[in-house]
Amino acid sequence: MTNNASSPTIILIAGHWLGSWAWDEVLEHLNADGLRSIPMTLPGLDEWDADRASRTLDDQAVAIEQTMIRAGASEAQPVVIVAHSGANAPVSLVLDRHPELVRRVVWVDSGPVASGSVFAPDVPAGPDEFPLPPFASLGEQASLEGLTAEVLERFRAKAVPEPGPVLRGLVTLTNDARRAVPTTLVCCSIPSAQVMKLADAGHPMFAEVSKLGHVDVVDLPTGHWPMWSRPGDLAHILAAAATSPAGDHTAQRNRTRR
Repeated sequence: MTNNASSPTIILIAGHWLGSWAWDEVLEHLNADGLRSIPMTLPGLDEWDADRASRTLDDQAVAIEQTMIRAGASEAQPVVIVAHSGANAPVSLVLDRHPELVRRVVWVDSGPVASGSVFAPDVPAGPDEFPLPPFASLGEQASLEGLTAEVLERFRAKAVPEPGPVLRGLVTLTNDARRAVPTTLVCCSIPSAQVMKLADAGHPMFAEVSKLGHVDVVDLPTGHWPMWSRPGDLAHILAAAATSPAGDHTAQRNRTRR
């Protein structure tokens, strides 16, 4: 068991349509290891929020900052942020604004976005919302490997429509210090070798990865939602990343296969 008095707080942030509930199984493992973990529901994804359809990326970034502060984040005690999938946009904003408060960022089947990015520029204007699509079409965009019928049923029942302003939000980044934050890439639906090849080639989805100072790469072969398909293994990776040395901010890439 890990001594949580000497371990950083882990803030868990799931992607589109998801709230804190998405981490329930992972939390069981992290808690068993004695790690302090805080799962978040981003603004716009709280089903009880009457104004959720108008929430923005900035609202989400501010909420993450507030959670970090409540967790006691400081330069002396920075936190670890875990960002899954579409949480990458607001987390990239937070890294740009407060890199000194983040000990390490762990991207789960995701990665940092570049300045000027918009997730869905063609989404019509208006404070509308976009529900979880049919699994047949979702599976064409992101791998559903490892998800049982029961898991898919829960996903459908608990998913909250994504706010249009979040999908249309422009990410503006100005602080290169964000790239010095030690980083772990957990590669699930795309193998790490392919991710790094795409990053080196300047592919828009992964171009920022090639600019990071310290990157650890871990393969966790499964679909796009490893918190459900391989929760124990994901928790083990997160625990190792959270308690690993913060890094010396020099350019290096370490690969670990699982």
